[in-house]
Amino acid sequence: MKNLELTHQQLVQERIRKIVAFALIVLLLFALRLIDLQAIRASGYVDRAQNELTKSATLLAPRGTIYDVNGVELARSVSAINIAVDQMLINDPLTAANLVAPILGMTPDQLLPQITGTKRYVIIAKDVTPAIWEKIYTVVSNYNKTVMAQKKGISKRISGFIPERSYIRDYPSGSLTASLIGIINDAGVGASGVESSLNPMLSGVNGEYRYANGRGSIIPGSQEVQVEAKSGTSIRLTIDQDVQWVAQNAINQAVSSSRAKSGTVIVMDPKTGHILAQASAPTFDPNSTKKITLDTLNNPAVQEVYEPGSTGKVITVAAALEEQKITPNTVFTVPYSMKIYDRTFSDHEKHPTEQMTTTKLLAVSSNTGSIKIGQLLGKDKLYNYLSKFGIGESTNSKIAGESAGILHPVKDWSGVSLPTISFGQGYSVTALQSTSVFATIANNGIKVNPTILAGVVDQSGRYTPAKKVEGVRVLSDETAAKMRLMMEGVVSKTGTAPTAAISGYRVAGKTGTAQRYSTACGCYSGYTATFIGFAPADAPKYVVSVTIQDPKGMHWGGVLAGPVFKKVMSFVLQNEKVKPTAPAKNLFAQGDANKKPKKQPEKNQ
Repeated sequence: MKNLELTHQQLVQERIRKIVAFALIVLLLFALRLIDLQAIRASGYVDRAQNELTKSATLLAPRGTIYDVNGVELARSVSAINIAVDQMLINDPLTAANLVAPILGMTPDQLLPQITGTKRYVIIAKDVTPAIWEKIYTVVSNYNKTVMAQKKGISKRISGFIPERSYIRDYPSGSLTASLIGIINDAGVGASGVESSLNPMLSGVNGEYRYANGRGSIIPGSQEVQVEAKSGTSIRLTIDQDVQWVAQNAINQAVSSSRAKSGTVIVMDPKTGHILAQASAPTFDPNSTKKITLDTLNNPAVQEVYEPGSTGKVITVAAALEEQKITPNTVFTVPYSMKIYDRTFSDHEKHPTEQMTTTKLLAVSSNTGSIKIGQLLGKDKLYNYLSKFGIGESTNSKIAGESAGILHPVKDWSGVSLPTISFGQGYSVTALQSTSVFATIANNGIKVNPTILAGVVDQSGRYTPAKKVEGVRVLSDETAAKMRLMMEGVVSKTGTAPTAAISGYRVAGKTGTAQRYSTACGCYSGYTATFIGFAPADAPKYVVSVTIQDPKGMHWGGVLAGPVFKKVMSFVLQNEKVKPTAPAKNLFAQGDANKKPKKQPEKNQ
C-alpha cells in the first residue's frame, strides 16, 4: 500500500515539475519576445508606426532671383501652394466637390472626377495662394464639425485634402525682357531664355518635411522639416532695364510699322562685352503662359540666322586693310555690274563706271567694289578673317538657343563664293554675332565675347562679379582706327544712313539690306534690313545693332533700321552721360581728285 502511495506522489511531483518547467519555458519565451520587441526591433516598429501616423512630402526649393545690373528684379519666385488629394480618404466626393470647387474657380462637375477613385495622390490645383488653401481648410473643417455634432458618423466626414508648399515664377518686367529671360515649364525647370541657359545655377535643391496624418489631412502645426530646401543661386545680368525699355519700345514700333516678321535691338559695351539691352519683337507676356507658343519663345537675336549683306562688307574691307592690300584712299574703278563665271553681280542702283576710293565704296555700299577688294584678298585670307571675327561659332553669351551661324570651309566654296561672300552673302550670322564684329572694330581690334551675366548673389545677399572676359586681337589698333573713320562716311549726307546721325556726336556704322533665304521655297524671298553702329566714333563707348526681318514694302537698312539706332543710341549716350565730341577734322576722301562725289542711293546689301 505504501508503495502505491509513494508511486502516486512521485507521479504528482513529476507532473508539477513538468508544469513548472513548461511555465518557465513560456515565461522565457515571453521574456525573449519582450526583449525582441523592446530592444532588438523597437526602432523598426517605431518607424512603422511613424509611417502609418505620419507622411513625408517634398519641400520645394525656390529658384534664384534674376536681377538687372542695378538690382531691379526681372524674375522671382513667389510662395504658392499645390493642393493634392488622397481619393481613398474622400468619403463623400459629391459633397466635397460642391464645397471645394467654387473656391478653386471650378464647377463641381469638373472637380468630381479628380477626387473620386482609388488613387492615393492626385494634384487638383497648382500654385494657388495661401488664402485659397485657408478657405478650403476652413470650409472642410466647419463641415466636419457639423457632421460630428449631428452624429452622422465618420463615413460622412470629408478628408484627404493635402497642401504642399510651392512657388510660382513671377516676372515683374512682363514682356519687356521676355525673349531674353524666358520662362520655366510646369516642372519648374527653365524652358527658354536665361531661365534655361542658366537653369543649373538658378535651380535650388528640394528638401523634405513630415506631417502628422489626421485621417488623411495635415494636422495643423505638425509639419516638421527633415531636410531643409536650398534656394537656387540668384544672378545679376548686365541688362539695364531703362535701356531695355527704350530698345523694346523702339523695335516694337519699327516691326509694327514695317509689318515685319521680327526685329531685334542689341546694345553692347565693346570693351567688356556686357549687353545692356537685348530686345526682340514680337514679344510675349511670361506671366500668361496659356498664350505662349513655341514660335514666340524663340529669341531672334541668337536663334535666327541670316545672310548679313552689306554689314558683312566691313570684314572684307578690314581684312584687306590689315593685310595691306589697300588703304582708305585706294582708288578702284567700280562698274555697275561684273560677270564672274556664269553669274552677273551688280550694285542696286544703275550707275556709270566710277572711280571710287575704298572709303566711298564702303559709304555707298558698292557690291562690285567689295568684290574687287575680295579678289585682292583671296579665298583663304577672307575665310580666315571671317573666322577670327567669330563667324561660324557661338559667342558663348549664355543666351539660350544661340546658333553658331553658317560658314562653309573653303574646300566647299564654288566659283562664285568669293565674290558673293565679299559683299556679305553666302554665309549666315546671328544678330549677336554681327554686333560682336562691330564691337571688335570699336574696341581697337580686340574681340571680347558678348555676355549677359554680370555676377551672382549668394544667400546672404553678397554679390560676386563674374570673371572678366579676356579679349582676342583680330585687327591692329591702326586698322581699327582707319575703319572707324571710314565708317563715319556711312552716316554722312553722301552715305547710306544719314538717318542714323546724332547731333553733337560722331557716329560710325554700316547699313545692310540682304536678301533673305527661305527654307520654305528654297529660294530668296524678302529682305533683312540692318544698321549697326557705335558712338562716339573717335572713342566708342557703346555699340547698337538693329535688325528687322522681312519688312513689307520699304526694306532699306538705312531707312528702317537707322532711325531705331538713332533713338536707342541717343538715349544711351545721354543716360550714361557721355560728353558730345567735336566733328572729325579730316575724313578720308570719298572720290577721286577730279570728280566730286555725289549722293548715292543705298546699294543692295
